[in-house]
Amino acid sequence: MKLISGTAHRALAERIAENLGAPLADVHVTAFPDGETFVKINENIRGDDVFIVQPSCPPTNHNIMELLIMVDAARRASAGRITAVMPFFGYARQDRKDQPRVPITAKLVANLLTSAGVGRVLTMDLHAPQIQGFFDIPVDHLYAKPALIHYLRERHPDPSNITVVSPDVGGVKMARSYAEALGADLAIVAKHRVSATRVEATNVIGDVDGRDVILVDDMTETAGTLTAAAEILGKNGAKRIFAGVSHAVLGDLGRERIKNSVIEEIITTDSVPQATGDKVRAVEIAPLMGEAIRRIHEGQSVTSLFDL
Repeated sequence: MKLISGTAHRALAERIAENLGAPLADVHVTAFPDGETFVKINENIRGDDVFIVQPSCPPTNHNIMELLIMVDAARRASAGRITAVMPFFGYARQDRKDQPRVPITAKLVANLLTSAGVGRVLTMDLHAPQIQGFFDIPVDHLYAKPALIHYLRERHPDPSNITVVSPDVGGVKMARSYAEALGADLAIVAKHRVSATRVEATNVIGDVDGRDVILVDDMTETAGTLTAAAEILGKNGAKRIFAGVSHAVLGDLGRERIKNSVIEEIITTDSVPQATGDKVRAVEIAPLMGEAIRRIHEGQSVTSLFDL
């Protein structure tokens, strides 16, 4: 096995390597003055099982291109198999034609990875799970739920006064699974998206009056959906408001909104380096990703990793 890290999230790759008890391979990644990426693998990987850790987080286009170049370098170095380890899969929201003359970019990225030489993809909490079907190669789709539930159970040991809330109708299935795991009630916030950065919450379906609520979502960038949902939950009598998010791809706007919101804490994973800021608590996924890599390498099942 050879574990390779790109520049997108080297700290996570180092933690995965530590959990595996294997060092990161010696790989040189740099850029020419004109911005072109150059990769050189400084050790023999002929016939090896290569895992390249590179979430496609911002700068998204650069990190995807860097991943493709690393894959090409590994393929031309005669690697036995190449697995793209992408804890966060960018462009996942562009999974269908919802307007005339727009691309399905998630499918394009899947095609690019396959064409470059990727033999398998390991990812976590895709925005749309059906994206697995965009690939003609195996996709191991992990869930952040076991890691987040463990922390939430410690933080909220008594579920009798907790309501898990989906911030939109599309996230009801995910919220229900969290509610069942915690033994909590379920509620839904209906929302209307005004623009890419602005969301209006319109109504709450379910009882949140006098209760602690946990908003559950797969990802947040500008925190518009979360903060709008938190505001209307507060108006409907919610006592304390928390959030559990798989991927916190936060920019300055998102961090500022969270800081000024009524949300007490956002629990997320360290799938991307942007998961930092006031009120943001990142749970490590290196043990989960490391165990998945070990099982893939040894030809074992990864199904038990979904258990709580």
